[in-house]
Amino acid sequence: MNKVITLIAALTLSASAFAEVKVDQPYARAVPPGQPNSAAFMSLKNNSDTEISLISASSSVSKVAELHAHTNENGVMKMRQVPQITLKGNQQVELKPGGLHIMLIGLKQNLVKGETIDLRLNFSDGSSESLDISVKDVMSGMGQMKMHNGMQKKAQNQ
Repeated sequence: MNKVITLIAALTLSASAFAEVKVDQPYARAVPPGQPNSAAFMSLKNNSDTEISLISASSSVSKVAELHAHTNENGVMKMRQVPQITLKGNQQVELKPGGLHIMLIGLKQNLVKGETIDLRLNFSDGSSESLDISVKDVMSGMGQMKMHNGMQKKAQNQ
């Protein structure tokens, strides 16, 4: 009987305890009241030799969470949903404004700077990671933005 209990306990341990992906500096973008969507950003590091993909995400603050990328099509930046975000063995991938990110669509609440929200990441190896992430100011993490007239403006980090 003890062996069965031990086996059940081992199987029910969160797969994230064995996950090979390290999540660093996750945050969600604060948005003005009434905005229907936001986004989450972070660094993902695959610490294994085997390719792993982020295949989905979810949060209680949005109806849907989708994996997205920005692409440049004939000089026009477009945002598109992607089926997965692949991390090759020992690769680090940045989810950041203007690049790969997690869209939080159909917000159920305002995302206010200083608050914390939940985010769950699901990976192709069966592991998952449940996070509590900070909500940061709209400009946080954007670094330098290229202005339309070719000048650069340095964003203030919050």
